[in-house]
Amino acid sequence: MGLRYAIIGCGRISPNHIAAAIENGLEIVALCDIEPENMNDKILKNNLPQSISQYTDYKMLLEKEKPQLVAICTESGKHGQIALDCIEAGSHLIIEKPIALSLEEADEIINNAREKKLKVSACHQNRFNKSIQKIREAAEEERFGRLLHGTAHIRWNRGEDYYKQAPWRGTWEQDGGALMNQCLHNIDLLRWMMGDEIIEVVGMTDNLNHNFIEAEDLGMALIKFSNGSYGIVEGTTNIYPNNLEETLYLFGEKGTVKAGGKSVNLIEEWQFADNLDDPDDVKEKFQENPPNVYGFGHNPLYADVIDAIQNDRQPYVTAEDGRRALELVLAIYKSAAEGKSVKLPLSKCSSIDFKGRFER
Repeated sequence: MGLRYAIIGCGRISPNHIAAAIENGLEIVALCDIEPENMNDKILKNNLPQSISQYTDYKMLLEKEKPQLVAICTESGKHGQIALDCIEAGSHLIIEKPIALSLEEADEIINNAREKKLKVSACHQNRFNKSIQKIREAAEEERFGRLLHGTAHIRWNRGEDYYKQAPWRGTWEQDGGALMNQCLHNIDLLRWMMGDEIIEVVGMTDNLNHNFIEAEDLGMALIKFSNGSYGIVEGTTNIYPNNLEETLYLFGEKGTVKAGGKSVNLIEEWQFADNLDDPDDVKEKFQENPPNVYGFGHNPLYADVIDAIQNDRQPYVTAEDGRRALELVLAIYKSAAEGKSVKLPLSKCSSIDFKGRFER
């Protein structure tokens, strides 16, 4: 059998994790959720054996089942503490985004996992999209020449029903707003593609159309990278009437690329001065059509993490990558709240620091 695997949190995203665990031959030993009906639902829908252990207390799961790999899919604000408890228990981890809601917790996860020689992967599954892998290859081969600027646009819709499904959504303590929840994947891709290291961030955020949540429904930012390039983030859940697009643009002195579709799963522009490939061929070959915004990335992410555990290497998407995406969103929040630019790196900041920001 494969590694002993458990999932903590059986809500909206959990079916993607369970399907990836099954596809990759993991031995699913336990599910955990504070609502037993959530576990029963996932067992039925995924044709799992009724005999699989179910827990409402994750600490009991860790003690009794001793899983080798755990996926954390709870509300965002609980990711950090659960991760630290899993590391203490000796489990490798896949943590749904964001890795935590404070930089202090993210650093503790990274340091404790390193000490115990455990693998931790932040679940930024869109990095595994065919389109994104092709663009990353071009960046690593320096086909863009000097990168000039890149932009991430997340133009989505989230109505009141979405927030009523899970009362933690949109709260500063357990979630954050559009940038932290809906936009984090694309923000991660922008930072990764543009060279990771950031000097300065200028942000503006607001709650324009969601007076039933605490956090932002609109976020805008300008980013200066240490390699001299610039980034723009535009993220919103205000688009009428449905999700419109998630796009990533990269502009270099010798190349222009646009990834679009539901979850940056299509290449819509592909122009390089070197003419090494035919743009139409690239668009055709590196496209996917996922059924929803979660895409197809969970399966390859799981395969990579399992391989990283078995061969004692770092996963393709590390805990440090998760921290970098978190740091950028928190820097935007901080800049917006303080009305001035924020210099990176940040050592301390948490979503809870912005509680009361949009109270009217």
